[in-house]
Order: sequence, then C-alpha cells, then structure tokens
Amino acid sequence: MRPARSPRRPVRHAVAATLLAAVPLAAQAPPAAASVELPAVPSLVAPDEPCTKGSTERAREETWTRQALGLKRAWSLADGGGVTVGVVDSGVGTAIPALGGRVTAVGDAGTDCVGHGSFAAGLIAAAPSDGVGMAGAAPGARILAVRGTDTRGTATADRLADGIRAAVDGGAKVVYVGRVVPDGKEVLTSAVEYAQKHDALVVVPFAPDALARDRSTGKTVEPAPWYWPAAVPGVLSVMDYGPDGTRPENAPQTGRADLAAPGDAVVSVGPSGAGHFIGSGSSFAAANVAGAAALVRSRNPGMTAAQVSRQLVAAAYPAVPPRLDPYAALTAVLTDRQAAVPDAPRADIPPEASPVPRRRALMIAGAGGMLVALVAGAAVVIPRGRARGWRPADHGDRPDTTTT
Repeated sequence: MRPARSPRRPVRHAVAATLLAAVPLAAQAPPAAASVELPAVPSLVAPDEPCTKGSTERAREETWTRQALGLKRAWSLADGGGVTVGVVDSGVGTAIPALGGRVTAVGDAGTDCVGHGSFAAGLIAAAPSDGVGMAGAAPGARILAVRGTDTRGTATADRLADGIRAAVDGGAKVVYVGRVVPDGKEVLTSAVEYAQKHDALVVVPFAPDALARDRSTGKTVEPAPWYWPAAVPGVLSVMDYGPDGTRPENAPQTGRADLAAPGDAVVSVGPSGAGHFIGSGSSFAAANVAGAAALVRSRNPGMTAAQVSRQLVAAAYPAVPPRLDPYAALTAVLTDRQAAVPDAPRADIPPEASPVPRRRALMIAGAGGMLVALVAGAAVVIPRGRARGWRPADHGDRPDTTTT
C-alpha cells in the first residue's frame, strides 16, 4: 500500500490568537498580514514516488515557535557555536542556505530524498536572516548528518543504533534521533550507553509522529507500550504541542515524555533551496529540544551530558510534562547534586589545643600582677618614710591639742 502523503495546508506565520498560558514565554502575536500556503514535509516516500523537491514558498513573518521559546533572549547568551549536533534521520541536504557551510555528512547522508531529516536540522540550527521568519534554536551549531533510515525513510532498530554510534564517533555532543521503533531494546540500549560513555546527550521523540497502518486491513496499528530508544534510561524523550498549547487528538498517546516542546504546525527548511515546509509530530519537538541542548552546551562547555539533560528539565516551565524554556535553561542555577553547581569545599576543624600553654600563660600573668602591686605599694610607702626620716609614727609626732 502506498503511504499517504500529507496534503498542503495553509499556515499563518504570525499566529493571531494568544497562546495558552501554559506555553512558556508565549506572547500574543500581531495579526498576520497574509497567509502563506506551505507544503507538508513527509515522513516516508513510497518507492514509486519521486523524492521531495525544494519548496518555492517562504515564511517571511516570525513563526510562533520563536515566540513560544523566547529564542531572541536565549541568543543573547548563546547560539550553539562550538557544538556539533548529530542528526540521525533520513539525511540532511548540504545545499540548504540556512545551514550553509555547517553540514557535514557521514557516507551518503548528505542527500535527503524524504526531507524529514533536513526539516529537523533546520529546527535545530537554521540561521536567521532578513525577511525570513523561520530560524533554528541554535543557529551557530554545526550539523553532522547520519543516515538512520533507508533512502525512503524507513527506520529499523539496527539502522538507528548504527547511526547513534556514527554520530558519537563523528564528534557530536548532542545526538538527535528522528525516529523511534517498537522493538530493538537491546541494540538501541547498547547504542545509547555508548553515547553516554562518550558524554553525548541523546534526544528522541517519545512516540512516532503517526501510527503505521496494517497493509492487509488498512487499519491503524495499535500503539506500542514503549518505543525505543525513547524508553532507554538516560535518553531525553520529548512530546509535541501546537500553537494553542495542546496536541492533536489523533496523535499517538503512549509512554511518558521527559519534556514537551513546540512540534505541531512548525515551519522549517526542506532538503534543498531556501523554501519552507510545515510539519507536525514529536520528532520535530525533539529537534527543538536538541537545539536547546546545543545552546546549553555552548554556554556551559564544562557540563556533562547528564547535567545538560537535568538543566533542561529542571528549568522548564512546570507542566506535565515540563515545557521547554531555553532562556531559563541558560540562566538557572541549580543547587542539587545533579546540577552544574559544584559542592562547597569541606571545612576541616583543627584538633582541640593543649591546656598546658594556657596554664603557663596564666601563671606568668599572675606573677607579673603581683610584681606590679609591690612596685605600686613601694611608690607610696618609700616617699612617706623619707619624710619622717624613717622614724616610726608615735605620739610625739602628733601636735599637742590640749588646753590648760
């Protein structure tokens, strides 16, 4: 069965409605001057369909995700410079102007027939420019493209595991994995542990963007209780939400996410050219979190991968799950043992002093006091003695006060 391609849908790039209060750093956007119809980025391309072509439409007004994430404030502190983000997906096009000169590919991952990996890379690191409203979370970061699917976008546990390892070996300190699968626990757990040993943070969607269909019946397959590598301990798993702060009713509901981030009705680049696409799903929310992780690692290069993950979650806007707040993650100072603040140095208490010197000092002080008293007494007695010629005082010395 040929997988259904998403229809073109209109999107207004400056959202007219106020975002829900639960959305961190959101503000009411001014009404848009015009709507722009963008093509939807696919997750898969059927074998008999052509590869996704570059879009001819561009988002010229600021996208809602830039406002919701407060990216302008975050960029005043860090832009992701010095950090490489591995994108394990369908590939990343090397001829995308917004990523110009910052994409390195492993093997044939420099081509992207689907467009999904390029779209995610744009959310992570696309540079802002005049007259363009779309920009990635970490516009100074570098992208390492690693293929985690076949050329048509189909992922397997082995491909994803190999992609994670290749991204780590290529120097990525943040590894974005754009797909999750219902099996492959052992091989994907091993790959994540390999990343952790090399201090690389793995960021993944908590569930697929859309559930697969059974080819024989055409019915949607029931969601799995867990998806991998999202369920591996130490992975940062991410859920999506849209401009109104909610998820689509038909979005997969399974498992538990560590964070939530903008992922529905989001705008990014395509596999080539300067045009834009629109997309929805937790995979794109995970891309925004991967970009935020690059910001934190850029500003705090001494943080470990585990500390970066903790920083993003602990500083997030309180909700279930917590909602990504890049500026707070860059500025929050956490004081618990899992955070970036080191423990205070231990105070060494010296042993109790010996009493012998104190007693000796008291004896010397007492003797000195007695000597001072003797000298003071002599200063009174001696002059009076000299005045009497050193004679004892008697009656003859007193004046006669009797009368006759």
